[in-house]
Amino acid sequence: MVGAFESDHFLGMTNLNDILTDDFDPTAVVTEPLPSPVTTNGTEGEENLKKTNGVGGDREMVLGRNIHTTSLAVTEPEVNDDFTGDKEAYMASVLARYRKTLVERTKYHLGYPYNLDFDYGALGQLQHFSINNLGDPFIESNYGVHSRPFEVGVLDWFARLWEIERDDYWGYITNCGTEGNLHGILVGREMFPDGILYASRESHYSVFKAARMYRMECEKVDTLISGEIDCDDFRKKLLANKDKPAILNVNIGTTVKGAVDDLDLVIKTLEECGFSHDRFYIHCDGALFGLMMPFVKRAPKVTFNKPIGSVSVSGHKFVGCPMPCGVQITRMEHIKVLSSNVEYLASRDATIMGSRNGHAPLFLWYTLNRKGYKGFQKEVQKCLRNAHYLKDRLREAGISAMLNELSSTVVFERPKDEEFVRRWQLACQGDIAHVVVMPSVTIEKLDNFVKDLVKHRSVWYEDGTQPPCLVSEVGTNNCICPAHK
Repeated sequence: MVGAFESDHFLGMTNLNDILTDDFDPTAVVTEPLPSPVTTNGTEGEENLKKTNGVGGDREMVLGRNIHTTSLAVTEPEVNDDFTGDKEAYMASVLARYRKTLVERTKYHLGYPYNLDFDYGALGQLQHFSINNLGDPFIESNYGVHSRPFEVGVLDWFARLWEIERDDYWGYITNCGTEGNLHGILVGREMFPDGILYASRESHYSVFKAARMYRMECEKVDTLISGEIDCDDFRKKLLANKDKPAILNVNIGTTVKGAVDDLDLVIKTLEECGFSHDRFYIHCDGALFGLMMPFVKRAPKVTFNKPIGSVSVSGHKFVGCPMPCGVQITRMEHIKVLSSNVEYLASRDATIMGSRNGHAPLFLWYTLNRKGYKGFQKEVQKCLRNAHYLKDRLREAGISAMLNELSSTVVFERPKDEEFVRRWQLACQGDIAHVVVMPSVTIEKLDNFVKDLVKHRSVWYEDGTQPPCLVSEVGTNNCICPAHK
């Protein structure tokens, strides 16, 4: 991210004065360059060329720039560095500059579901310890520097949220949301080795990564305009494979449109197709909305009182955490097919990873205690109100926009300028982009975004060209292109 120093600057470093010019400002913000233009003739940028099918046909997808062009080299200290302190001064200046860049980029963070509103200053006193929760969170290992009491406290909180008794569940704090999906689907695969994995086309890419990793047969199910699973297509695929058990990923908020699959309808479809409860396994991917849904009226309830096998959420998204993490909960009866004892650890192995970040449980425990259920309920209501505000502002400006009823993800036409996309850190797919309204996203930030978008949009279309039609992405009611306005 910090692009002021090229690698060759460091190769001949002898003194701090050789690096820092008289006008060097260690707190300046570095402007991130856009990726080099992608070409199709096998020359520069070929490795960044991808094709994605949008409404208007093939679209070139620009991947991020090659970080090697701005990497910060690691170099050996000079012989007399202990005396001069040049290296320490240099590193301090780089970190100060990096912090300034982070502060600036955070101002324009809208497209990814991370709550950036947190303060963990009270936990700074624990950053000097190598806290590792390796092994099973419920069985203490021989490694004594761990945070298992905090981890189990967090797991108990989520178990109550999803209505499963302490003695009936097993779970752990993962390193990210993807690990929760990998674990949930692995449990399903171990229960049904010949089972077929069903997932909607709008499921997170980690679900299809799991299918590849575990060599599972996978059926991609069509979706509705909203992004939720199409149970009519799901029914057809189930009936075509009635002889094999079903392992299903249910989305509690899809990645792009924030759509929530109808869990009750999914279960009803399975039952009507002749699948008894001992012939299917449901993993609920609730990366973002898994923590929001319990506080939304009329939302389908995610509970272990229904025949589901596991639920996972991300800890760094709605909760807010300085490092990626997540929570995975499954039934105790299911974990037996996956676990084995490890003498080296004096514990049980039932997780994806071996060593596990022992600091993440501390951050989650701290926030859950500070906010509680009522605090999260207020934040959920705030996000939903602000999401509706953004959708209305966009439509008032003549911009096609969609917001699912149970979501804080606002979908709208993709900006024409990749520089604008990078500036606001928008997530894009085909002809659409989205803003995920999180607790840290204020009305002021949304107003600034809409104002900036309207300003740039007047330039993009001043030649008389028209914005793309988004009917196939957001439906007739949400598309206000010239043909449907």
